[in-house]
Parts: sequence; C-alpha cells; structure tokens
Amino acid sequence: MSALAIEIQVPYAENVTVTQEALNVDLSDGRTISVPVAWFPRLLYSTQKERNNWRLIGRGHGIHWEEIDEDISVEGLLAGKPSGESQASFKKWLDSRSSSPSV
Repeated sequence: MSALAIEIQVPYAENVTVTQEALNVDLSDGRTISVPVAWFPRLLYSTQKERNNWRLIGRGHGIHWEEIDEDISVEGLLAGKPSGESQASFKKWLDSRSSSPSV
C-alpha cells in the first residue's frame, strides 16, 4: 500500500488592513482572513497610524510593523494562533510606550 503525499502550499499575503476590531489579510488564493485585533495586543494598543504602517516580509508569508515591533505569519493566522508574546514582555513594551514622549 502506498501513501499519496500531498504538498500543501500556504498562500501569501497581498494586502493588509487593520481596524479597531479586526486584522484583515487578503491572500493570494482569493481568500480574506479576518481575526480579532485583540489576538495581538501590540496592534490593539497601537495607534491607527502605527497599524497602517506595515510591510510584507518573506515574500508575503509574514507581516511586519516596524514601529510596534510586531511580526505575524500568514501560516499562524490560518492556524488560528493568537500572539505568543508573554505577559511580561508585553507589559515591558507597553510601559516603554507610556514613558515615551512621542506616543
């Protein structure tokens, strides 16, 4: 008996929009995936200007927000994985923002 190997290709991101409620990612296969912004606390606590300042990385397999130091993979979104950042790390990041004069 032989097994049939199926190669699964993860689609890549083509466009990203972030609202106060959702992270929406348009994928190369025609789908749009939408997840709650609350899954990613750095996005939740960022300004709309910061949310809009994203770029695709890894040929669209990830999304990066420079100003808030956040990276999200398309594969993680498709798997339903929220942020894996520890509470301690997030608190340190949040505290650094409140002490910054530019925020």
